[in-house]
Amino acid sequence: MSGERWLQQNQDNPTSPHPLVFCPKTKTCGYRGAVTLGNKYARLNVGGILFFTPLQVLTSQNSLLGAMFGGKTEVFTDKEGWVLIDRSGKHFNSILNYLRDGTITLPKGRQAVQELLVEAKYYLIQGLVELCQNTLQPVVKLLYNRSNNKYSYTSNSDDNLLKNIELFDRLSLSFNSRVLFFKDVIGDEICCWSFYGQGRKLAEVCCTSIVYATEKKQTKVEFPEARIYEETLNTLLYETLPLPDNYLLEATRRSYINCGSLSEEEEGPGGTELRERVRRIHIKRYSTYDDRPLGH
Repeated sequence: MSGERWLQQNQDNPTSPHPLVFCPKTKTCGYRGAVTLGNKYARLNVGGILFFTPLQVLTSQNSLLGAMFGGKTEVFTDKEGWVLIDRSGKHFNSILNYLRDGTITLPKGRQAVQELLVEAKYYLIQGLVELCQNTLQPVVKLLYNRSNNKYSYTSNSDDNLLKNIELFDRLSLSFNSRVLFFKDVIGDEICCWSFYGQGRKLAEVCCTSIVYATEKKQTKVEFPEARIYEETLNTLLYETLPLPDNYLLEATRRSYINCGSLSEEEEGPGGTELRERVRRIHIKRYSTYDDRPLGH
């Protein structure tokens, strides 16, 4: 039974063995009655499950709970001083752990994460909302910052930088219901794509390099459209739980051995699971323009 319905029934029945203290909607009251031990602890009844937690935890972040126990909004308490919250208590431990530590290990299973996301949105805990969303949906991030360059650009670099931005916009329109897209302008790179799935980084495509022309260094921005499309599609493998198996990951990884480069650290030792690796794929570069094949 919800707190509001129970409240109405007890108001209508004055002989109820559990009368409630009613708080007028125009005033903030009741939360003080739920605080004990020198205003250090609070008592909560969340969907019939009782919680006893430090007041400091509840007010540690800018959230609904912080407003409730900071005196900014009304609360309802029963006769014994337990604050009534008309929500499921199934994931409230995870809510408290996030408020306490700033991070949590998300529950296993897509359904459980979706349930926690709903609760995080209700309690207005933005950090936990983002954590759940990043786990439920793949993420593609484009970092671009033209001012990071300390050399002059090659003739086509500005056009290629704009093409990368336009591709980002096209991809976000095509996959906006399945992938989260972010643009970032703070970082050390000029143009770099990053791909994430279920809370970890999967791959990175760097589109810049340093080349020499007439004994002068220049920065070159490239537009690896096909590569970016492939990595975006690969992130969809992480759209649902469980993780894709190693055979599928191996198949998607092999196509990059001849066209990209992986450092020893990124490849990892032979016994490392493929799903723990990050592909950092860089465009093939040439030290001088004379090294390039004809037509490149």
